[in-house]
Amino acid sequence: MFKLKGNGFRQSKKLSLTWLLTGLVTLVVLLTSSILLVGSYQSKKQSLTKTTLHLNYISADRMSKTMDSLFQSMRGSLKHGADKLSDFKAMTPKQVDDYLELMRNSSNFFNSIAVVESNRVIRNVAPASLGTAGRHITSKASMEALSLQKPYISSPYKTSNTKRLIVFLSQPIFSSNGSYLGILSGTLYLQKNNILSEVFGYNNVDGSGSYYYIVDSEGRLLYHPDKNLIGNDVSSNKVVQKLMKGESGEQQVRNTRGVEMLAGFSSVSANGWGIVVVTPIGLIHNELMSYIRTIIGYSLLPFIILLMSIIVIARRFAWPFVHLANLVSKMGNEKIVLPEVKPHWSREADLLSRAVLLAVANIQKQTDQLTHEATTDALTGLMNRRSLENTISQWITSGLPFSLIMLDVDKFKFVNDTYGHLIGDEVLKHVAKVIETSLRPDESCYRYGGEEFVILLGGAGSEDAFDVAEKVRQALEQSKAPIPTKVTVSQGIANYPLHALEREGLLEKADQALYLAKSRGRNRTVVAES
Repeated sequence: MFKLKGNGFRQSKKLSLTWLLTGLVTLVVLLTSSILLVGSYQSKKQSLTKTTLHLNYISADRMSKTMDSLFQSMRGSLKHGADKLSDFKAMTPKQVDDYLELMRNSSNFFNSIAVVESNRVIRNVAPASLGTAGRHITSKASMEALSLQKPYISSPYKTSNTKRLIVFLSQPIFSSNGSYLGILSGTLYLQKNNILSEVFGYNNVDGSGSYYYIVDSEGRLLYHPDKNLIGNDVSSNKVVQKLMKGESGEQQVRNTRGVEMLAGFSSVSANGWGIVVVTPIGLIHNELMSYIRTIIGYSLLPFIILLMSIIVIARRFAWPFVHLANLVSKMGNEKIVLPEVKPHWSREADLLSRAVLLAVANIQKQTDQLTHEATTDALTGLMNRRSLENTISQWITSGLPFSLIMLDVDKFKFVNDTYGHLIGDEVLKHVAKVIETSLRPDESCYRYGGEEFVILLGGAGSEDAFDVAEKVRQALEQSKAPIPTKVTVSQGIANYPLHALEREGLLEKADQALYLAKSRGRNRTVVAES
């Protein structure tokens, strides 16, 4: 009696092989899935961080080159004006005022322009409504510029008269006999609309939350999305310190507010300023969380099926589970070639193999879908900037000659302000559709960012590209747009290898040609200068 009880007691403490295998395999699958998620998270984090840093640097470098060209043009405009005013003492005040207004309105470089005589008296100013003509200059910067008798650019400071935060450039004026007469100065109002905001547009690089700011050679903010910060000293920022040394690059940095940022930065050789493009690291975290949620969402149903199958079909042979665990453990580290599903002599192993392979296939399908989304513009369905840059790099590496058309929707800000951003989106989709229907199958269009698009023409010269660009421009001008007015575009063309031998230089040449098309009245096509 006692012995039977003892046997019964010992039997009740034993664990069946089915439940033992179920528990072990379930534990393996849970651990493997966790490792997969963690490994995938870390791999994706490193990839996104590296890509974002590099893209921010590319943006900062492109903007710095644009600013460098802009300031060279501004200096050239002042030098030309100083040469024209070499005999301003022989001119009437009205003649000088008219010339200054002509300078200000024709180039739109400066918010105001003034002629200051060597005796520190402001002789003429445009616009005249400033009311400073006839007064003596009082700021330290303007007196320094007057005494140097050389081209000069100031640090930001507030004027005593208007209390505006300004930066000004000056050019000395010499008479025909070489005597020093004074300076011609052009002023930028940093907290108002100026040439910087007009050239660079909205302070948003790619619509993801990234933004840029500009600092001078002493580490003061010249341009920032928060205008209240303009003029602040941010020289304690490590990136700004590198810019003050004339360096360019990319790094993760904590800003003056303690927020971790992914920064790309580039110095401007023309004036010693620097441009920083930053992305809050929190945006990377949000994207990673969305990525993980997507993977879990696609894997949940197959995972549940897998666990239920294990509970039902677990048997004494463990080797199929080991095989499947090894297969899943490779995920996140390499591209898995799924083996052909072959019938297994064990019914339980056969069902489990099919369920796991289904889960792996779904995850890989989702990964492929995410890759597609990363290279496609969600609004227009065109390939995005990343695809464009990859294609250009591949063509340059292979030595394939090609032309590039960069086009920008004219007065798009007016469309958004007048009809709203939803209609603005419809206009962009309309533009993309017209462009695609105007191109041949071997010609491709990309959304470059905002209202800018780029067309790649493999093997095409500048003349052929001009014909294609005009075809697109005329088709858009004649199309029925989602708004009452016509939709037109300005276009700039650059050719490889005629205009540049590397990607950034080619895009810069096209951008410069586009800028010329804009400045010449819009709705036209300009080929970059050789």
